[in-house]
Amino acid sequence: MAHLSTARARILDVLIDQPEPCTVAALSELIGQHPNTIREHLDILIYDRLVLRSRSGAPARGRPAWLYCAAPDAGTEPASREYAALASALAGQIARTSRHPHADAIEAGRMWGRDLVRRSRTSTDQSSETGASETGASETGASETVPKKGAAPRSASASSDEAARREVIDLLEELGFAPTADARARVVKLHRCPLLEAAHQQPEVVCGVHLGIVRGALEELGNDPERTESTALQPFSEPGACRLDLLPGREMTKVNR
Repeated sequence: MAHLSTARARILDVLIDQPEPCTVAALSELIGQHPNTIREHLDILIYDRLVLRSRSGAPARGRPAWLYCAAPDAGTEPASREYAALASALAGQIARTSRHPHADAIEAGRMWGRDLVRRSRTSTDQSSETGASETGASETGASETVPKKGAAPRSASASSDEAARREVIDLLEELGFAPTADARARVVKLHRCPLLEAAHQQPEVVCGVHLGIVRGALEELGNDPERTESTALQPFSEPGACRLDLLPGREMTKVNR
C-alpha cells in the first residue's frame, strides 16, 4: 500500500478495523474531513480494489445510503478484529434488550476490562515462568533470572496511578484504538474506533462499553477507585479522534455517569 496517500491510507486503516460496513457520515465524523472529500478518496480506493461498496437496506424515505468496507485481501490485525466482532455482538445485545443501555454498557465493559487485564497477567506470568526455566537450564549457577530488555509485563499491582493509566493505554493499542497520550497519560486521543458505524449510530451503548473497559482495567490494576469512576470518554470530540480523559474535571464526570 505504499502508493496510497496519507489520507487514503487513513480511511483504509479505519475500514480494515471495522466488523461491518460504514457510511460516509461515520467516516467523516471520525476522520474529521468533509464528506465530499471522503467520497473522493473512497472512489479511488474502490478503483484500486481496496474498498468495496454496497447499498444499505431501504430507508423509510429517500435512497439507501452507500456502505463501504475494506476488500478481503486489504489486510487486518487479528487481535483488534476479534475484539471488534465481540464488542459489536455485545453492544447489539444491550441495545436490543436493556432498559438502561448506557449504564448496562458501562457495567458490561467494566467486567470485560477486568477480564482482559487478568488474561494478560496470566499470559505474562506463563511467559515469565517459561523464560526463567530456559534461562536456568542454559545458565547453570546463575542466582537469578534477568528479564529481557523491553519485555516488562503488566504488573498485577501498578506502582502508581500513572503506571496503571499507561498500562491501560497499552491495552487500548492492542484492541485497535491507536491511542496517543499526553506526557502524564492524563488525556488520551483515540484515533481509531473498532466499531465506527455502530458508534456513529448508537454512541450511548458502544462508547459506554469502551468507557467500561477502561474503568474495569484501571480497577484491576489497582487504580484509585474515585479517579477510576471519574474517567470520561467524549466521542468524536477531537479532529479525527475521540477524547479519553483519565483524570477529568467534575463537570465532565457527570456527563459520563
